Amino acid sequence: MTYDSRIPPDLLAFIVKKIKLKDKDYMTAGGRYHNFKDFIAFPKIGRKELWYKAPKPLEHPDLAGQKSMFKVIRKKDVLLAYPYQSFLHIIDLLREASIDPKVSSIKITLYRASSNSSIVNALINAVRNGKQVTVVVELQARFDEETNIYYADKLQEAGAEVIFGVPGLKVHSKLFLITRREEDKTTHYAHIGTGNFNEKTAKIYCDHALLTADKRITKEVEKLFSFYHDNYKIGHYKHLIVSPFNTRKKFMSFINKEIENAEAGKDAWMIVKMNSLVDDDMIERLYEASIAGVKIRLIVRGICALIPGVKGLSENIEVISIVDKFLEHSRIFIFCHGGAEKYFISSGDWMNRNLDFRSEVAVPIYDAQLQAQLLEYVMMQLRDNTKARTMFKGHMNEYKIREGKAYKAQDEIYKWFASMKPFAENVRKEIPAKVFNTSALKQNKSPKAATRS
Repeated sequence: MTYDSRIPPDLLAFIVKKIKLKDKDYMTAGGRYHNFKDFIAFPKIGRKELWYKAPKPLEHPDLAGQKSMFKVIRKKDVLLAYPYQSFLHIIDLLREASIDPKVSSIKITLYRASSNSSIVNALINAVRNGKQVTVVVELQARFDEETNIYYADKLQEAGAEVIFGVPGLKVHSKLFLITRREEDKTTHYAHIGTGNFNEKTAKIYCDHALLTADKRITKEVEKLFSFYHDNYKIGHYKHLIVSPFNTRKKFMSFINKEIENAEAGKDAWMIVKMNSLVDDDMIERLYEASIAGVKIRLIVRGICALIPGVKGLSENIEVISIVDKFLEHSRIFIFCHGGAEKYFISSGDWMNRNLDFRSEVAVPIYDAQLQAQLLEYVMMQLRDNTKARTMFKGHMNEYKIREGKAYKAQDEIYKWFASMKPFAENVRKEIPAKVFNTSALKQNKSPKAATRS
């Protein structure tokens, strides 16, 4: 229970008595206002030169000017990155599916939809055009409960099948599955992403989304929707990593592989990007990996309970946090794996709730060019020396020491996507050794670094 720290004591006592809260350990004094997401919509004030310039989202080079997105996705996987690339591609794909006579069904998970959602409108249009539409609506999406109830009612009135999550699990996965009849056979098209189907947040949240017709992936996405419909159909997942079934076990096995290779004198490293890292078991295993000699780079935007740079415990671990004009929201996991690198994007962090008490999905990136693109993306973030803070023991999260020219990752990533050719022809895949130079773990005591804005 979180309550206003200025509440009159007699009122607090009355509330506590009425809700029968006996253990005061669960009570936390806080501020008066808790719905901080409203600050995102705070009106622009002040001089225009003080505002961030909002770059126009780019068209994906593989999708720009295409008459049918199905044709492109059938040919190869597509990886979208918001807000650098346009979320309109997702809306266009669902709109195309809603009017395509070959499409028989659309299944989707909705966690946070925007007001006047184009996604919901496309789904309603699909129902009106005779498509079977199934929508998994999470009613426990914090602060969006009312909006989700509203959309659930609208979808049900239109004739869509609405599933209200899974008992005991919050459905946090970002999925849709389109079924299409092509040349007398059924083809599935899937979306697996790190962010919500929300055209407003897609302009300010950094997220990734995979669009694929790869049967290895689409068959397992279909299994997951079967689970949402009939909760006893848990299914077996060889390619997807699915919470609460196998996420903890799978990621533990990847870390263990790095430990095994490090102890054998082989290359062993990992790069992990997420919002929060607080799970005790995952942190303990990362410490074990560091002790074994595994080089670990973490990009953790929010809460991080791991302490890097401790001699004999975590001296091979570096942690940075990037807070800039866009909210870093994507989860990316890259493992050396003995040279057969593993790449994943995920909807969930390494928190107890995401690993064990939510429905989350991590998807492997199999396409070599997309792997190269994802690797370069995180490399550019690791190069940031303007908005990146380095975490040290004692929670002294100071700005990185700037060596040479200023490098602001979010600006550089936009330029990089703007110059990208179709099918990622200009992307090279390599692991610069300097990325794992642990000299940066020495605590930065530069006053300039601590005060740079």
